[in-house]
Amino acid sequence: MASEFLLEQLGLLGVFIAGATPWLEAVVVIPVGIAFGLSPVWTMVWALVGNASTIVLFALLSDNIMARLARRRERKGLSREPDARMERAKRIFTRYGVFGMAVVGPLIIGTQIAAAIAVSLGVSVWRSSTIVTLGAVVWGVATGVITWAIVA
Repeated sequence: MASEFLLEQLGLLGVFIAGATPWLEAVVVIPVGIAFGLSPVWTMVWALVGNASTIVLFALLSDNIMARLARRRERKGLSREPDARMERAKRIFTRYGVFGMAVVGPLIIGTQIAAAIAVSLGVSVWRSSTIVTLGAVVWGVATGVITWAIVA
């Protein structure tokens, strides 16, 4: 009994860490955690808390992050200009705003980068973090409920 509790807690810690990992979105982590037998509700909560923590962090550090990405591209011998994925994100932002980034961010560029792009394009840190996190919550809960229904 105690060992099962400990294993679940360690699993949920892993879900939190994986949810906080950039490009490993909560929408990917949640179904995996549920499939491994973790509590669906706690899996959704901890994956989304982990994801939200790095969304806020990336929004706060967006200028630094965007400059580092440009330098990294330059070191690889690529142009300092954003790649096609980033250009697509900017077009989506121009057309649909921060709400569009919140909807497509988890699927196309990642929530952390969506928040950073929104801030670098003039949206406040708080607004960007809140809206992108809400988008991640909607996607995370949707994938969690669907996975839960399939696994159960």
